[in-house]
Amino acid sequence: MRIIFGFVPFSVGDVAYFIVIILAIRWFWKNRKTWKENWKNNFLRILSALSLFYFFFHFLWAFNYYRESLSDKMQIKKEYSDADLLQFTNKLILKTNQIHSQINENDSLKVVYPYSKEATFSMNLNGYQNLSEQYAFFNYEKLSIKNSLFSLPLTYMGFGGYLNPFTNEAQVNGLMPIYNLPFTSCHEMAHQMGFASESECNFIGFLATTKNDDLYYKYSGYSYALRYCLGLLSSQNEELFKATLAKVNPGVLENYRESDDFWKQYETPIETGFKIFYDNFLKINQQRDGLESYSKFVDLMVNYYKTEEL
Repeated sequence: MRIIFGFVPFSVGDVAYFIVIILAIRWFWKNRKTWKENWKNNFLRILSALSLFYFFFHFLWAFNYYRESLSDKMQIKKEYSDADLLQFTNKLILKTNQIHSQINENDSLKVVYPYSKEATFSMNLNGYQNLSEQYAFFNYEKLSIKNSLFSLPLTYMGFGGYLNPFTNEAQVNGLMPIYNLPFTSCHEMAHQMGFASESECNFIGFLATTKNDDLYYKYSGYSYALRYCLGLLSSQNEELFKATLAKVNPGVLENYRESDDFWKQYETPIETGFKIFYDNFLKINQQRDGLESYSKFVDLMVNYYKTEEL
C-alpha cells in the first residue's frame, strides 16, 4: 500500500472517504421520501454496507489488533511504583531542559520548529533507521505520510493524526502546533508497520524521535513524554506535581501553553461525542483501556529506561 500510494502528493484515502460520504448523503437524500415504506430494505442495505466496510477494515489492516504485544516482544514489564515514575520524570526534565537550552539560549523562550511538513516527513526516516539498528523489527521503508485533507474536522475531534487502514497512508493534522509534528507523524508511522496499540505507537514514536540525530526531533519526543508523566503526577499528588513542575524550563511550559491554547479554540461537544465513540471502538478491538491506552506508554518508558540510557 505504501509503495502504491506513497508517491502521490495528496491523501488518496481522504479523497476516497470524501467520495463515500458524498455518495452516502446522496443515497439518503434519494430515499428520504420512501424511507417509511421501505425501511426494512434500506436498513439491510445500510447494514450490508457497514459489514463490508468492517470486513475490509479487518482484512486490510486490523488483524494487527491481535498481534503479539510489544511489551512481550521487547520483554518490558508494565508495573512500576510511584517512586519509579517520579525518578523517571526527573530524568525527563533534565533531558528536556538540556535540549531546550541547546536550541534556545534563553530558557524562557518557547522552541520554534524550523522545518516544513514535507521536510519533517523525510527526516522521520533518520530516527527509524537509528532505531532499527538496535531493533530490526522497527525497520521502516517506503514513506507514505500525508497532510490530512480533513485537518479541520480532525481538530474538532481532538486528534493529531490517524492511519487510513484501507490505503495505509499516515495522516497528520496540518493545523496543530508544528513542534508536535515529529512525534505525531512517527506515531502514525508505527501504525503503518502494523502496531495497533496506541500505547505501543506512542512508545515507538518516542523512541523514533529521541533517537533522531536532530535536536528539534529530540525535543519533540522528550517534551511530549514529559507532559504525560507530569499529568500522571498531577493526578496522584498535587503538591509533588507543583514541586516537580517548577524544575521545568519556562520555555518548555510556553510550548505546552501554545498547544493548550490551540486545542481550546476547537473544544465542542463534537470532540466529546467522537471520543466516546472511539473509546468504545478501541475497547471492542482488543484495547481494553480505550483512550486511556494513549497514556499507558508511560508504563513502557519507565520500565524500559531502568536498563537503558535516556
